Amino acid sequence: MILEKIIIVVYTFALIMILAYALAQLNLLFNYLTAKRKEDTSVKFDFSNPDEIPMVTIQLPVYNEMYVMDRLLDNIAKIDYPNDKLEIQVLDDSTDETVETTRAHIEKLQKTGLDIKHMTRENRVGFKAGALKEGLKTAKGEFIAIFDSDFLPEEDWLKRTVPYFKNPNIGVVQTRWGHINRNYSILTKIQAFALDAHFTLEQVGRNSKGHFINFNGTAGVWRKACIIDAGNWEGDTLTEDLDLSYRAQLKNWKFKYLEDVETPAELPIVISAARSQQFRWNKGGAENFRKMLWRVLKSHNISAKTKVHGLLHLLNSTMFLNILIVAILSIPMLYIKNEYAHLKTYFIVMSFFVTSTVIFFICYWIMYRNIYGDGIKNFIRYVGMFFVFFSIAMGFSLHNTIAVIEGHLGKKSEFVRTPKFNISKFKDNWKTNKYINKNISVNVIFEGLLMLYFGFGLYSAFVVGDQGGDFGLFPFHLMLFIGFGYVFFKSITSKV
Repeated sequence: MILEKIIIVVYTFALIMILAYALAQLNLLFNYLTAKRKEDTSVKFDFSNPDEIPMVTIQLPVYNEMYVMDRLLDNIAKIDYPNDKLEIQVLDDSTDETVETTRAHIEKLQKTGLDIKHMTRENRVGFKAGALKEGLKTAKGEFIAIFDSDFLPEEDWLKRTVPYFKNPNIGVVQTRWGHINRNYSILTKIQAFALDAHFTLEQVGRNSKGHFINFNGTAGVWRKACIIDAGNWEGDTLTEDLDLSYRAQLKNWKFKYLEDVETPAELPIVISAARSQQFRWNKGGAENFRKMLWRVLKSHNISAKTKVHGLLHLLNSTMFLNILIVAILSIPMLYIKNEYAHLKTYFIVMSFFVTSTVIFFICYWIMYRNIYGDGIKNFIRYVGMFFVFFSIAMGFSLHNTIAVIEGHLGKKSEFVRTPKFNISKFKDNWKTNKYINKNISVNVIFEGLLMLYFGFGLYSAFVVGDQGGDFGLFPFHLMLFIGFGYVFFKSITSKV
């Protein structure tokens, strides 16, 4: 019975952590709905007065971006802002032939009168953070706009974001990501589904109540003085954006989130690219929890509620660890439930934890409804998308858990960029992309084994106990079976 007790304790603790996260999401939902009813009364620069238009530097950190580099430069060149108040830095850490093609393209743009510079380094010290820090040394702008290579801001983007810096306490203005290839595949749809929730419910929900949010690495503007005051960019985590965001807010800088300003970008279209991006984000989140935990707890500048939301925010990625624990232990728990009759009361109480799923279902529906609208047809589509999203998200739980554990243990790894595709141009030829990682991780084998394990869980529902089976966990095991099966087979077949 000792092993059973250990399983029950660990399983229960993981469920409690998931419920705590779900309740935090519910609180953010209430914040979001409240914020949507309020009018924005922020003070703004008057751009009709040339004296109020500040100097801006746009930084474009790039690394081996053959397929999107021309598109990026042509798009940024269209930004509508006074030429004498705009500087563009192309922070190019590339190691392939794109260095020369990018230089040639920039020289053409320079001839049009655009103040654009091609900046290269001897090495990639600090990776993206190092490139941004290096560019900041010579940046002319009072404000620093940052775009990754796959982002395509509208021409009026600076005019819709920079005015908010009239408030001297604003350190960052962040915009919402859009998705130019949302409907490309199931993979892009579920990525968009998750990111839409982050960029509506979470960012607005936190920002509206003064809780900490994060600059998302791109599609935002920093006040240069804020970057310097917060300690500048540091490359000791894989999510330098989250790191600097927390250091800035601990220094009392305020962030402004603009849900109505959408900045389109490209989602990874192959699972190897999605895996590398997920690994970096989740490991970086855990690294920042390790780095920021005591700074947040010891801070005298923030409320207890903001501290709680901040810590849960930093623990976002750690939820994958709890999900994986609950998933793996759910099958032994199924047998324990039907073996030990005296635990009946415990399992009745445990049924309360289905509340977590209900909360997530409601929160994501509000987000989905705002984008696609009400109506029975949209709701039915949403139910299907929610099922698919949760299944595949759980299918990534092993991969992401490994990233989280490495982050918490302080294991360092290289910043692995997410390959870009420019799918509007290369839609049918993504397999020729030279940046795709064609190596299959050993983790994929374990994902395949977990698919079989949860298949056994489905079988177990029919045979446990003496009352003709127990189907309480059948939907959960079905989603796990589908999720791990999808991740396993996609990881194998997309390597051709």
